Amino acid sequence: MNVAIFGRKINKQNVSYFENLLGLLNKLGWKPVLEKELKEQLIKKTGLGEKAQTFESHRDFKTGIDVAISMGGDGTFIQTVKYIRDSGVPITGFNMGRLGFLANVNADSMDEILHRIERKEYDYQKRSLLRVETEKMLFGEDNIALNEVSVHKKDTSSMITVHATLGDLYLNSYWADGLIVATPTGSTAYSLSCGGPIVTPGCQVHILNPIAPHNLNVRPMVVPDHFPIKLEVEGRERKYLLSMDSISTSISQGEEVIITKAEFLINVIKFEDNNFLDTIRNKMSWGVDARN
Repeated sequence: MNVAIFGRKINKQNVSYFENLLGLLNKLGWKPVLEKELKEQLIKKTGLGEKAQTFESHRDFKTGIDVAISMGGDGTFIQTVKYIRDSGVPITGFNMGRLGFLANVNADSMDEILHRIERKEYDYQKRSLLRVETEKMLFGEDNIALNEVSVHKKDTSSMITVHATLGDLYLNSYWADGLIVATPTGSTAYSLSCGGPIVTPGCQVHILNPIAPHNLNVRPMVVPDHFPIKLEVEGRERKYLLSMDSISTSISQGEEVIITKAEFLINVIKFEDNNFLDTIRNKMSWGVDARN
């Protein structure tokens, strides 16, 4: 089995996890396929991974990779998904970060998890993505988002107006600092911090959530995900910020942003004793009496 591994930075706090992972893969007879920069870090800091194959783009996932492992937090998980894209390669994330809604498997349980994968004691949880299109194709091929797409004001304290169309129907003109369009996966990310609802994975919806709206009666809205969403920004400045997960770029006033559901899904490995409801309850300390 060929196992693709992605991690963003190796330091003295997490280097033992990478060493443990490579050792376990060797015992199982599985071959690691390392992201190119990660391999360079591993060789420099541990001397391991010299014979491992490498990957550099999503094209390398089309054939020859059976499983992808993300080593880090949710940001690392999202970056790994951008490599996987439409290849169908399943992914699991060992959490070495903090919150971990996506990378929700404790890295200390690595041995157990890999053996459960070997025995195929898991299921797939399908996660939808957003595809972003602009007139100037600002994101090129890298135009998919797992969490959210958002438009923001950029170099001004003045609010902006975001005109939103749902399908062929005009929805609203949001007077706000910006607007978030989130997937169910992204409902626990930026959208949640702006007062949006938590949506369980598998729901076929998108969330439109204004950022600091001028009118308090403008609330987050959940819409079917088969409708394309068209956004157009208006304001006092000529440039605004368009963000897609962790990637941002400038967009000109009046340029249309069309957001649709991507035509493929991501296969997230799900274990029976590690479900979404347990994750949000534990990560958000629901039911915990802080007074004690």
